[in-house]
Amino acid sequence: MFIGIGTVANVVTVAAGAVIGRLLGDRIPARTSSTITDVLGLITLVLGVGSALSMSSAALTEAVGPGAPMLIVLGSLLFGAVVGSALRVEERLEWGATWLRTRFAPTGDAGTFVDAIVTPTLLFCVGPLTILGSMSDGLGRGADQLLVKSVLDGFAAIAFASTLGWGVVFSAVAVGIVQGSLTLAAFLLGDLFSAAQIDALTATGGVLLMALGVRLLKLKNIPVGDLLPALVFAPILVVLVQVIR
Repeated sequence: MFIGIGTVANVVTVAAGAVIGRLLGDRIPARTSSTITDVLGLITLVLGVGSALSMSSAALTEAVGPGAPMLIVLGSLLFGAVVGSALRVEERLEWGATWLRTRFAPTGDAGTFVDAIVTPTLLFCVGPLTILGSMSDGLGRGADQLLVKSVLDGFAAIAFASTLGWGVVFSAVAVGIVQGSLTLAAFLLGDLFSAAQIDALTATGGVLLMALGVRLLKLKNIPVGDLLPALVFAPILVVLVQVIR
């Protein structure tokens, strides 16, 4: 075992799951595929709620006070939305995915290919296990969390690819970049975030997962990509509140 094995395993399982799901896709009835996507949406909502509850953690409450965690998450999302919208993150993600479609899949529905990249990428990269698992792996504390995440993501990739197509394979690249960067940062910088900052990140990521669940269920097409900068603001706001307090 070596530092980074968790990310390697995750990339492999997502890619393999996408291939398996695509090969089985034509054999799965449309009604079944739609139901699978709905189940993923519901599970994403559940995971999001569970992660969002981290805003009431003892570490975060002790660091910033009992009334601040909710405001930190809210502030992170608001600032993230403003910055993400100004930078047109969602639009750029869609543009990149569309370019990949024209380069590697010149036929088929462009919108579906975009969703096939953006949706699983956000699901695989925003969850709390991404942050906690990558940091644990980078700090040499073991890759157990990422190995568990690899199994979950592999099965999710099968379901996504069976309904959305080959674009899901490209989400494995994003997993490698995001988790690899976090693992490397933790390895080079040591304890990158405090427990309070990690909880704020987890809670903010949980809200993003809930938004993604709503999107998967086709209730509202929330531009989750534009909210991604919120993950940058969450740990910063924790430090600012601690200084002011």
